[in-house]
Amino acid sequence: MVDLPKKKVGIVTCSGEELAEGTVTRLAALKVLEQLRPADTVTICLPLFLAGGEGDRAFAKFYPTIAIDGCELRCAARGTELYSGKPAASLVLTDFVAERGLAKPEGARHLNAAGLQAVDAAARRVSELVDEILEKRWDRHTGEFAGEVARSQADEPVEATCACGSGIPVQKVDINGQMVTLIALPLIFQQFRQAGKEPADATFRELLNEVKIYNPVTRGDEQAYLTMLRREYAAYCGRQGSPA
Repeated sequence: MVDLPKKKVGIVTCSGEELAEGTVTRLAALKVLEQLRPADTVTICLPLFLAGGEGDRAFAKFYPTIAIDGCELRCAARGTELYSGKPAASLVLTDFVAERGLAKPEGARHLNAAGLQAVDAAARRVSELVDEILEKRWDRHTGEFAGEVARSQADEPVEATCACGSGIPVQKVDINGQMVTLIALPLIFQQFRQAGKEPADATFRELLNEVKIYNPVTRGDEQAYLTMLRREYAAYCGRQGSPA
């Protein structure tokens, strides 16, 4: 397997600016990102995500996400599931407030005391969810947890970061006349080339197996993917010259 960035949790929030609940979700997410769990989380911009932001979508396909929605419409959770995968966890603020017995937040731009209380409570709950998720192994293919692993304690910059700069490379390729975005393909090519693997049938089979780790490839599409990999890897090697 190729070396990809340290596992983090993506936070995607409601974008409803006309509702106090929407403001609460964004402020709660910001508190998690900047104060409570800055080394373990990145933000996913919902409007950019829905508009086709490749970095955000790639992150949400590869890593677990938490959707924080203001109301029962669940725009953040539904959008994430539609374009990338089911969120690992979700929080609907209206339900959360009712369950905790909190007063209703008011004030779309300037929250009342109840709104500020909801921000703190929601941020704490999301931080707990982040901790729970990072203690477990997230299966990218099934969209579910698959056992538990020890959480990494590597030092990380203490600052909020964005999923679009997560470091997960993607590449658009032509497969049977259709443009498909493949996660991690540039890094796979790079590491194969550095290992001295020349364009050959055995290499293309290895490449296909590696691509299938990070991208859904049905058995019926395997031959088309092999054809694409022969073309793209040969072109990549030609551009790079002899391996170091």
